[in-house]
Order: sequence, then structure tokens, then C-alpha cells
Amino acid sequence: MKIIHDTTEFYIEQKTAVAIGKFDGIHKGHIKLLSHILGQKKQGMQAVVFTFYPSASVFFGQGSSAELTTRDEKRKLFEHLGIDILIEFPLNKETAATDPQVFIKKILVEQMHAGYIAAGEDLSFGYKGSGNKELLIKMAESLGYKVEIIDKIFHADREISSTFVREAVESGDMILACQLLGRHYSFEGKVQAGNRLGRRLGMPTLNLYPVTEKLLPPKGVYYSRVLYENCVYPGITNIGYKPTVNSLKEVSVETYLYDFDGDMYGKQIVTELLQFKRPEQKFENVQELKKQMERDIAEGRQFHD
Repeated sequence: MKIIHDTTEFYIEQKTAVAIGKFDGIHKGHIKLLSHILGQKKQGMQAVVFTFYPSASVFFGQGSSAELTTRDEKRKLFEHLGIDILIEFPLNKETAATDPQVFIKKILVEQMHAGYIAAGEDLSFGYKGSGNKELLIKMAESLGYKVEIIDKIFHADREISSTFVREAVESGDMILACQLLGRHYSFEGKVQAGNRLGRRLGMPTLNLYPVTEKLLPPKGVYYSRVLYENCVYPGITNIGYKPTVNSLKEVSVETYLYDFDGDMYGKQIVTELLQFKRPEQKFENVQELKKQMERDIAEGRQFHD
């Protein structure tokens, strides 16, 4: 997959099928939208995702800057889905003030050679988000592209959206988050050194330190699994500050794997959260912490069995 970023000056020669959006989370609704541009590859078009970086909500300071998917996670997901080109269009004062008609004519048609555009009902673009699906449809015939408006997907009578997924993650409902995303909510990164307390207690763990822009679920213990080199390892994960032994305010994603004696230090792994078990708590001493960890691990074995 080709990634175009940090520039507004680019040109794509081949006809393209384009999807526009923030794509935070890349949930089931996004997957449906993307499937339509991927289907156009059979017609000889390149599948292109157009998104802004930073996102409009971050640039304009609207709500939390924490996102369901980081920039790197989005890139990997798009590539896995079969997207040919990802455009991370720089959002700044100048580009945010682009007239929506200019955006369609200059960027979508002239620079991106768009022949097909898939859009959701709530699409907005251009100055103050004034561009919409109606404008896109209105200009289609004169500029030679086709527009298809994609219906929303619903779960329990509610539209699947990034907001819906965010609410599930923030409440610790990993089962619902999985149903909305079509995959488990996860953290990706290199295994780093921790305080090695787990190893000293006979329960070694893998430590990830999530980037600040990644949305965290409630602090606590989760049934989980780790993906590494095409293998899946069941485990149990603590997300939090480890208050019993750590006075620092640095959140870690710390995972114990069942019956695993290999070395993943420095390796890139993905930790998937399956279900919330209990909230984080501070114990009187390390012995009490060890007893609870042993209970968590035993109950986790039953969960995975």
C-alpha cells in the first residue's frame, strides 16, 4: 500500500475509487463502506482512502484527542484490507478553509482522478464541513465520477459509529466493542522492560506502554490473548498503574501468558482484550497482590478453556 502524507501536492494517474472519512476504529460500518471501493478494483480502479491528519476533532479541539486506532494501526488495517493508496491529507488553517467545490474539482477529480466515490449519509468536507453528499452528487455528472451513498449498519437498533464503539471501550464492554468493530479491541507495540515483579513472583508478564493518543478502557484486569508471529497465546492482562508496587503515573498493558516460556522482549506484539474481569485495586502488600494474581490466572484458565 502506498501512503501519501505531509503534502498536498500529489497526482494519481490511474482511475480511483475513493472513500473519505476519519475512520476512527475502522468499525463494521467503515468496513462496509470500504468494501464498495475495493469492489471497484475489478473495474481497474485503485482503491483509495482519503483521510485528514490530524483528524478534524483533534485539530479543532473537539472532545478527547484519544482515538480508537492510532495512525500506525490504521495504516496496517487499511493495508490488510487491500487498500492500494492511503492519503493522509495535512489539516491546517489553509486546508481547513478549502471551498468544498474546489475540494471536489481540484483534489478529488484533478489530483486523485476519482471515477467512483463511496460516501456515508453524514459525509462532510471542506470549509466548516459545508460540503456534503448532495454537493458530491450534484457535481458528479459534469466532472465524470459516480457517487454511491452507503447505508448505515445497526446493532441493537443503534447505528454503528465511532462514538458507539468509544462508549463501549470507555465502559469496559469489550464484548460489545468486538461486535461493533468486527475484531477485538487491541494494543500494539514492542514488549518493553517492566519492574520484573511478575518474574520474581513466578508469573512473568509482557509489558506494553500505549501511546498517549490511544483510547484506554477502564483500569483493571481483562481476559486477553496475544498475537505474535502468526500464533495466538491466551492470557490475562492488567491495564493501569500497578498501584501496589508503583508510585509512577505511567499506564502499562501488562499480560501474563499461560504456559509460555519463550522470550518476546523487544518483539512487536498485539494484545487483544476479550472481556473485563475486575477493576484495578491496591493491595496491602506484595503477598496479597500475589494471591490475587494467582486467583486471576486460575479463573483466566477456566475462561480460556
